[in-house]
Amino acid sequence: MRTIVVASDAPSVRAEVTAVVGESDTDVIEVHRGHAVAPVVAEHTPDLVVVDLQMGSMGGMAVCLELRLEESCGNLPHVPVLMLLDRRPDVFLAKRSGAEGWVIKPLDPIRLRRATAALLGGGTYFDESFQPVTELTPVGPIGLGAGAGAGAEPA
Repeated sequence: MRTIVVASDAPSVRAEVTAVVGESDTDVIEVHRGHAVAPVVAEHTPDLVVVDLQMGSMGGMAVCLELRLEESCGNLPHVPVLMLLDRRPDVFLAKRSGAEGWVIKPLDPIRLRRATAALLGGGTYFDESFQPVTELTPVGPIGLGAGAGAGAEPA
């Protein structure tokens, strides 16, 4: 039996994650506030914590930092953390907090299932679905006739 903690102050987020990870061999514990995560981890020693970045007065980054601090002091076991991010720039916060993985909203079952499977398997998951498009090297001015591209001789 696996145990997964899902922490979010939004009932819709908790329901969406629980629907994806909640299987017959999984016990899902829903937490409504960030302050409640560490005590739940201490009591149940879950296999995974899924935490929403935006959550009341103690969001996902603070929760993850608290779990890592308590772990470093020997007060809590190591538990992988999957952070649910609101936008691509929030990846910086997930990295800095020590999360093993993140998924950028809007959530979808495929990415959530891949992320949880990776973290439960001892790995990491970094959502690349909203990776910025790499810049292309321009060939020359657009709309000009032949010979106006890169490497053309000036007239």
